[in-house]
Amino acid sequence: MLKKILGKLKWKNFLLLTLSGFINAAGITIFLTPVGLLDSGISGTSMLLASLTPVSLSIFLVVLNVPLFLYGLKRPGPVFTIYAIYAVIMYSLGAWLINDVLPIDVTIQSPIAGTDLVLCAIFGGVISGIGSGLTIRYGGAIDGIEVLAVIFAKKIGVTYNIILYIICGIVSKSWVLPLYSILAYYAGLKMIDFVVEGIDRSKAAFIITTKPKEVGGALSETFGQGMTILEAKGFYSNSPKTVIYLVVNRFQVGKMQDLVHEIDPTAYITINEVADVFKSVNQQQS
Repeated sequence: MLKKILGKLKWKNFLLLTLSGFINAAGITIFLTPVGLLDSGISGTSMLLASLTPVSLSIFLVVLNVPLFLYGLKRPGPVFTIYAIYAVIMYSLGAWLINDVLPIDVTIQSPIAGTDLVLCAIFGGVISGIGSGLTIRYGGAIDGIEVLAVIFAKKIGVTYNIILYIICGIVSKSWVLPLYSILAYYAGLKMIDFVVEGIDRSKAAFIITTKPKEVGGALSETFGQGMTILEAKGFYSNSPKTVIYLVVNRFQVGKMQDLVHEIDPTAYITINEVADVFKSVNQQQS
């Protein structure tokens, strides 16, 4: 069993998880912590506790996160748990190096953005989001709340963060820091989406037409790619129709719509975002 688990682990993932942990630590310790802003989840809880006690952020990150990952061992799986614990340890190590070893003063203000809460919130959120996104993309997680969300309910993360920011407001006796922390949280979420799903997402077009040969031929000639044809039937008319499934980039959407409606003005088109497109070397859509 152990040999099988070890066989699934990849050194490339560990290398990139090391990088992601250090990136996350940089965003938190250089931009958020110096001005009193909080990250989300267990990371934010660790930051709050570190500001109220003499215990360092690095210790809280490990002590609070690792039990949650071990608790969720059966659901996400042992490979995920190993990657997640490793990523948190690297995150903790990076925070310790920046706070206690490197000659960087992060005790009063951000060494890059000063005391500007807007800059600290945006860049802290973006940088930590890149780290978290890389962690997810390469098989792990940087926060134990993500594991609880998988086990119980996705909304648990949002509820937890709301409670966390309310406590922050009560402790600091001001709602300024919680509000800017929410801004950092939002920036981090958007960056996680970009890293995990890609910034320039492709578009999946579903084209319902009665002229599949003409439309399909024109699309193939114009864009030089294959597509998938699905036979369908109208619900009310009970007449035969054809669905053409085609993946294009965002710059091709307008041209595709014009081309289809020029051939079949009654064609019905829907567009959806596609996060990733995987193409086999020996297989194309037909």
